[in-house]
Amino acid sequence: MLKLNSIVDKGSIKKPKRVGRGIGSGKGKTSGAGHKGQKSRSGVSIKGFEGGQMPLHRRLPKRGFKNPFRKEFSIINLKDIDKAISSKKLNPSKEIAKIELLKAGLIRKNSLGIKLLANGKLSHSITIKVDKASKKASESISKSKGKLILEVSEKKPDQKKQKPKKQEQ
Repeated sequence: MLKLNSIVDKGSIKKPKRVGRGIGSGKGKTSGAGHKGQKSRSGVSIKGFEGGQMPLHRRLPKRGFKNPFRKEFSIINLKDIDKAISSKKLNPSKEIAKIELLKAGLIRKNSLGIKLLANGKLSHSITIKVDKASKKASESISKSKGKLILEVSEKKPDQKKQKPKKQEQ
């Protein structure tokens, strides 16, 4: 009788070829790696090597840079807030801050800043606390008689390291 625990797919259980097990196996001695040279040794792969031709990663010019001080933002649209209010995930009478947005599932990470964009319409009067907001979003909130509070993240003042003065002899 055919049961779920007895169904077997024979094709998925093919065992890998065992190499280095004698001449008769067809993959004995050098185990299919050929004779000598860098490619026959273990732990060697020549990534990006194109046989002496200038490799692609060196032919192409360098472009741009990654800013290590870049601040990332979670983006929230007005339609998302409106949807959350209508589905009773957010309370429009209370101030909406990062914690409420996280609980409602509108943002995923607590560590990122929040930017409010004006995609969609807002039918409720709300008080919201965000890091950044677009002009249209702030206009839309003020039209619906709401309040927008922009949080200013405190930055530590840059302290320049002074080079030690050379001693005169």
